Amino acid sequence: MSLLLEVAVTRVDDVAGAVEGGADRLSFDVDGRSPDVPTAAAVLRASDVPVRVLLRLDDSYTTTGGELARLVGLGEEYLGLGAEGVSFGFLDADLEIDVDTTSALARALPGVPWTFHRAVDATLDPVRAWRRLVRLPELTAVASGGSPQGLEQGYDDLLALAGADPDVARLLLPAGGLTAEQVPWLARAGVTQFHLGPQARPGGSAKAFVDAGLVRSWRLLLDRAAELPGRRTS
Repeated sequence: MSLLLEVAVTRVDDVAGAVEGGADRLSFDVDGRSPDVPTAAAVLRASDVPVRVLLRLDDSYTTTGGELARLVGLGEEYLGLGAEGVSFGFLDADLEIDVDTTSALARALPGVPWTFHRAVDATLDPVRAWRRLVRLPELTAVASGGSPQGLEQGYDDLLALAGADPDVARLLLPAGGLTAEQVPWLARAGVTQFHLGPQARPGGSAKAFVDAGLVRSWRLLLDRAAELPGRRTS
């Protein structure tokens, strides 16, 4: 079973490097929020691989009824332009997964695959959060670094969660400072999809475009990890 490589893009000039380097999927946002429709249209036209577009209007992990309706409308526009899926996620005032609101948005976009973004890393009880996540409709990925500080702090706990629960491994999209050394261990635990952000840009700079050579090096790494003996595949 091959491993999926997702690369974050923030503008149309990032797309070529990601696709040429071997990305299987792109995640798209602008400064952590939903892009405007013309920008989304340009990125979607430029991509030959699936793109998931972020549905988020501000820096919080909550939303109002009016904002939710706007997010539904944005999602429909992105999908109409060719997006393969979307990314979103909500927490409640107790920093628990807001199952009702998140499920409402998923149901409003029926049949659409989606990613729960790194809001999961802000929850107070990751084990309880994952129990709620695995039941959400059409969810195919959960972007997580295991900690608000990312994989540098959360890797060990996240690896343990994936190793102990095939449902976590199936959905987990390691994100937030993934290193090459972490990939084989996560793959052996059954993780099948991986996310690149700054790692795909020269110097890790947000000002630099995604580089095909950097993406290709990760593509080769994932291809090697897919062949590791003893890797859990289900």
